[in-house]
Amino acid sequence: MAHIRPLHDRVLVKRIESEEKTSGGLYIPDSAKEKPLEGEIVAVGSGKVLEDGRIRPISVKVGDRVLFAKYAETEVNIGNDKLLLLKEDDLLGVIL
Repeated sequence: MAHIRPLHDRVLVKRIESEEKTSGGLYIPDSAKEKPLEGEIVAVGSGKVLEDGRIRPISVKVGDRVLFAKYAETEVNIGNDKLLLLKEDDLLGVIL
């Protein structure tokens, strides 16, 4: 899918779209939808470079479903895909 490798402590995420209707069967209009803050990791960088020059590996892997902070992403277009480039610090958790 992605033909880009994030650098250092960055990850590439594909946003997981929210449902079109509620559990009660009501359809949500586009104007009322918020961008989902959930996605799937499609690529990871090598890790964070520490002050002493060592590299701390990233704690997530390709395929993990994650929650990320609102307004933290940088959107990139690769082919027909809209992906998000995030720093590892902007990840809030891994969905199990």
